[in-house]
Amino acid sequence: MRARAAAHWPVAIGVAAARSGVSARMVRHYESLGLLPQVARTDSGYRQYTEADVHTLRFIRRARELGFSMQEIAALLGLWQDRGRASSQVKEIAQRHAQELQRRIAALQDMRRSLQALVDCCHGDERPECPILDELAAPGAAAQEGSAG
Repeated sequence: MRARAAAHWPVAIGVAAARSGVSARMVRHYESLGLLPQVARTDSGYRQYTEADVHTLRFIRRARELGFSMQEIAALLGLWQDRGRASSQVKEIAQRHAQELQRRIAALQDMRRSLQALVDCCHGDERPECPILDELAAPGAAAQEGSAG
């Protein structure tokens, strides 16, 4: 059995990015937003990331995969780092997000149904008549959409 290689902390941004699954560009972006604490730099100015920084980047990546906003992620990070937190605070953020996702899913399903109805009405042949284009060009279509939201 081979011995596991040492982690060698701190690491450069490319290594931190690879280990966390976050691009170097996004690492810098998250740092600029204050989601990561100020990272150490070498004498020549290169960023140096710790194991804790990489763990935080993984947390952010997973939260992004679940669709949390940057504001929500900042709040969740603060709660994650606060060992005295009440889990009810975390649940509240997650519950609000789940409700927002449900609202967006319903809106997308409505859009799909509307589009499918138009597709079903279109002959899709050599004729120039097209109910899809007619609906998109209909006067007041944008006004109706704006009032629906």
